[in-house]
Amino acid sequence: MHQRAGASQLKIKILLEVNRWVIVGGLAASIFVTLVLVGTFGPAPIPVLLQYQDPIDTLFQGLVSGVITGVTLILTINQLVLSQELDPIGTQRERMKGALSFRQDLEDATALAVSPAQPSTFLRALIEAIRRKAITLEDAMDTGIDGDMRDEIEDTVDGITDNAEEAQEQLTDSQFGTFNVLGAALGFNYSRKVHDLRRLRNLHSDSLPDEVNERLNDLLEVIKFFGPAREHIKTLYFRWELIDLSRAILYAAIPSLTTTFLMILFYNPREIPGEILGVPNTLWLVSLAVAITILPFLILLSYILRIATVAKRTLAIGPFVLRTTDRNEEIEWEDDFE
Repeated sequence: MHQRAGASQLKIKILLEVNRWVIVGGLAASIFVTLVLVGTFGPAPIPVLLQYQDPIDTLFQGLVSGVITGVTLILTINQLVLSQELDPIGTQRERMKGALSFRQDLEDATALAVSPAQPSTFLRALIEAIRRKAITLEDAMDTGIDGDMRDEIEDTVDGITDNAEEAQEQLTDSQFGTFNVLGAALGFNYSRKVHDLRRLRNLHSDSLPDEVNERLNDLLEVIKFFGPAREHIKTLYFRWELIDLSRAILYAAIPSLTTTFLMILFYNPREIPGEILGVPNTLWLVSLAVAITILPFLILLSYILRIATVAKRTLAIGPFVLRTTDRNEEIEWEDDFE
């Protein structure tokens, strides 16, 4: 996935893979350290300002308004997410029919006895079915195919099998609710594979043996299931993340609001004398209070970064490749086009 993302591995890990609480802790620590450093070495007389109560009151009164507004916004988002689960029985029945119909079609196309119930195992079974269909296509190319066409098909098959093995390895022992399941789905580049298979079928079907054409169509039909499956897993993951986000912000709002109230009501710089490591105790206290107060915003930022990144990488369904690539695609016409 890192190679296809067009970004550094560190950036992808931070945006997608690192635990969100680690991101929150890192951001809070960075803000705390920055405030202490700027207050100690900056040109502005911060320690002098901290001796007066009015600037601190003004700061934390603004933070109180921001925290309350943010929590209200998250509650609204949570209600929107929950409202999608409160459909009438007819709509719920249609959803059930659609889910069962998709599973039945997949089982018919892949010879699965019963499609797995767990999302990670379901994706692993689908990817394994795609890999097996690709191998059967390669096995059918024993005779009747010239060198260039054989190389093109083999390159396509090798790309599918290699990518499938990587995704299956990532899905092993992965549990839904973590990013590993969706990360493996993002790493399987089905859009390019659908395009390459359709290109082979549409441009070379007349020159391919019947058995190869049949295996090619079988592979294409199976790989088409991956798009809707990935989008469904993504939708479930987004709902899961938004619910976790709502709970995390509500939990963080309690110490955040408590800290702001304490600073507004009881902060008195004259009662906090002394220094630690050459830094006034008032600066330590105010910096720590600010870092705690903005925890709800940092939690929101960390979750939205991942959700927005995933949404951007999965905007299109089907054979569209939206990211920047080094492949210059040429327009190809049928031979009888005039």
